[in-house]
Amino acid sequence: MIFTLMEIFYILITVLAIGYIFSGIIRTQHTEAKKTTWKSFKFGLMIGAPAIILHELGHKFVGLALGIPSHYEAWFTGLGIGILLKLIGSGFIILAPGYVVLEGITSNIQTILTAGAGPAVNLILWLGSFYVLKLKTYNKKTTIFLIATREVNKWLFLFNMIPIPPLDGSKIIWPLLSMIF
Repeated sequence: MIFTLMEIFYILITVLAIGYIFSGIIRTQHTEAKKTTWKSFKFGLMIGAPAIILHELGHKFVGLALGIPSHYEAWFTGLGIGILLKLIGSGFIILAPGYVVLEGITSNIQTILTAGAGPAVNLILWLGSFYVLKLKTYNKKTTIFLIATREVNKWLFLFNMIPIPPLDGSKIIWPLLSMIF
């Protein structure tokens, strides 16, 4: 079984929270300042959820491919902070919605590969949306979607690559340095 029922529950809760947190952050014709409507919720869901869930699933599936039992867990404190910031009207997003648990001892290479998989997903989504925007002109709604996708994934990639625990960058740089020195 690739996903447990608990993982599916965690993913569902994470997706709904992300939709709410990202609603109204990116202004479209359906959003007003700091107001959540059904359309702004759906837009926030379409932008934020793939960026974050695919990031986490990147960790999980690379872990599984390397033979490491891996599962996703929601971090309710991180989701709560994001929801609280949204409720008080902060335009700033701090979001640590969850993490993938790698069960057992992993080698340096396994750690580097699994840690790098999440940011690699964001890098692909960032550069992919950047490239698609360069190909041709789209209608306003599609352009806003692609720009938002590009920006969210750019910042998720850059933030996660900071080499400070518990961010992915630290799980890449420290094992890499220990292999070199």
